[in-house]
Amino acid sequence: MELDPLVLSRIQFAFVVCFHAIFPVFTIGLASFIAVLEALSFKTGNPVWQKLSKFWIQVFAVVFGMGVVSGIVMSFQFGTNWSNFAYATANFLGPVLSYEVITAFFLEAAFLGVLLFGRDKVPQGVHLFAAIMVATGTFISSFWILSANSLMQTPDGLELRNGMYHVVSWADALFTASFAYRFAHMALASFLTAALVVAGVSAWFILQKREFETNRKALSIALWMLLILAPLQVFIGDLHGLNTLKHQPMKVAAMEGNWQTSNGVPLLLFAIPDQDAQTNHFEVKVPNMASYVLTHDWNGEVPGLNEVAPEMQPPVFIVFWAFRVMVAMGLLMVLFSIWGLVLRVKGKYYQSTSFLQGLRLMSLSPFFAVLAGWVVTETGRAPWLIYGQMTHAQGVTPSLTGGMALFTLIGYIVVYALVFSAGVYYLLKVFRGGIEKANRPHEQDEVERAKRPFSAAHASLEGDN
Repeated sequence: MELDPLVLSRIQFAFVVCFHAIFPVFTIGLASFIAVLEALSFKTGNPVWQKLSKFWIQVFAVVFGMGVVSGIVMSFQFGTNWSNFAYATANFLGPVLSYEVITAFFLEAAFLGVLLFGRDKVPQGVHLFAAIMVATGTFISSFWILSANSLMQTPDGLELRNGMYHVVSWADALFTASFAYRFAHMALASFLTAALVVAGVSAWFILQKREFETNRKALSIALWMLLILAPLQVFIGDLHGLNTLKHQPMKVAAMEGNWQTSNGVPLLLFAIPDQDAQTNHFEVKVPNMASYVLTHDWNGEVPGLNEVAPEMQPPVFIVFWAFRVMVAMGLLMVLFSIWGLVLRVKGKYYQSTSFLQGLRLMSLSPFFAVLAGWVVTETGRAPWLIYGQMTHAQGVTPSLTGGMALFTLIGYIVVYALVFSAGVYYLLKVFRGGIEKANRPHEQDEVERAKRPFSAAHASLEGDN
């Protein structure tokens, strides 16, 4: 069987992006949560906030390390697997990736050490400032990355000359038609991820009757965040969908499993899209609902996949079901936010075992939602690398062979498996140690600890060995 370098390169990039995405989406929200804890500690002097901050800083250290390790190699693929794309977009992507390093990485590097190791070495106000700067750095990083991605989704501000894009308007290139919606959607996703992980871990500790008062406060903050952000994310998601309908209609057609452009299109709750036959099987639908959701008109027109040739359609089955996974996770978040509010009003949400157990399970839901959302975003753009301008086939490295692509794919899988295993190992140690161990006096030399990977999380866990 002949190995297709294009298919393998797409699989590799999808794997690398999905693996990496789960870490920054968590650390962006968690960094802001830690900054809030530090601010509360600074303002009130209540030791509970500092105890929480010490614990979640350990979690942040591990996840941030995994994100850095998995993210550094991601950009290497531009040169190895997508050299035509890298050459064509160098005038834009080169500066953007450099700006991310200069503005975000440098900021994080300058203050991360203070956040992780400087609590007892600098004034509390300086430590708070370091936490704010690290949180700011994560947002700056997401700005540049999402700006680059938005250009690939809704290109603007570029002019193609002799096979190379030249920036004619940096404002238009950085702030494309979809950027604001994409940035807001991902920022809320990050906050929701942090809120649900904090809620799930706090619920687990409460069920174990560990540090009840401390974890009660963390759970309360997380549930308020969930109550506010989950409905807001649904609203932003709706706006993002309307924007996608305008600029990427075939992506929306695949999301809805709609093969024919028509009015009064039903919302498919279940279907098995058949791309070869250009139809769906076993449909379960709500009449006219897709038209209403997408156009806010019960009889609105929804584009169909029949508007383009089959080879120019995205993989419908993948996009269709990934979209439903994302929406299902979002609706579950809304339901849990309402459930939590009802229990809060009754004064029972700390005592409801079923609710606390449910929160433990829900702590994984934002990761499924984020991965499904990225699959919709990236796979739904197919076959375009730059929407409407460059296909995947045009962007792949001409000299790349199937064997070379398979070798690097296997290499990424092996290395990422090792990174993931090491990270999970350290995270489990942090969670087993809990807030009690995170706040236990350290006996090991600070300088020696700082030389080892994940040392910020590992320092207080030596007693487990």
